[in-house]
Amino acid sequence: MLATYLIGLREGLEATLVVSILIAFLVKADRKDRLPQVWAGVATAVALSVLFGWLLSYTSTTLLREYEQRELFEAITSILAVVFVTWMIFWMRRAARSIAGDLRGKLADALAVGSIAVAVMAFLAVVREGLETSLIFYSAVQGAGVDGGPLLALVGGILTAVAIGFLMYASAVRINLTVFFTVTGALLILVAAGILKYGVHDLQESGVLPGLNTLAYDVSGVLDPSAWYTALLTGMFNVTPTASVLEVVAWAAYAVPVLLIFLRPAGRKPAPLPAPQS
Repeated sequence: MLATYLIGLREGLEATLVVSILIAFLVKADRKDRLPQVWAGVATAVALSVLFGWLLSYTSTTLLREYEQRELFEAITSILAVVFVTWMIFWMRRAARSIAGDLRGKLADALAVGSIAVAVMAFLAVVREGLETSLIFYSAVQGAGVDGGPLLALVGGILTAVAIGFLMYASAVRINLTVFFTVTGALLILVAAGILKYGVHDLQESGVLPGLNTLAYDVSGVLDPSAWYTALLTGMFNVTPTASVLEVVAWAAYAVPVLLIFLRPAGRKPAPLPAPQS
């Protein structure tokens, strides 16, 4: 539940910031008449994201009847989720400073075209976050044995993000977005490492990869599978009482270098050399 809450909070805040930038631009430009088109685009993006999440679940539970097919499908979606998480984290760190200006420019162009263009622009600005959220959420809950809880946590994270975004828009609160995205980004990298570990396990279950019974460790005698802290570690980071060698290698091969690159301070650009004197 903590993992899915974090996913909802992070992705929800990104989408909320995008929407607030669009609304603020229209309000300042005295084009409030285009706000319904923005909300129509946002609503369509949310509906498509929910449909995508349902389609993932329906495919796994209904369309794929064989156990090996379901495991392979879950492995593929897990790997795709890791790719999207990684790309999203580093993209946001790179584009955070310019995203507002880019959105304002695109919205100004859309206003010149017409109302449909405004709705399409708002849809495209939000749908990426929504589709990512659905895919990451589906992959994150594969290893969890909780019914309904992860979905409620995801919705709670999104609602928290909406509340924070509203307070920021109303200038009632200020948060350091750099610190927020750094902390949540580091946690999401660990969540993604757990998703990748689970994806490797599914590939082993489906027979694509060997070594399912070649364990790297077995701490089931120490880590009680029914204990709350085991459920917390499993749900948040997919830390299980037993794991194969390939699972551990995949987890470390992703988590260690990606965390180091993400947390590495951005290097300063070298000062320009003085012009040669004539």
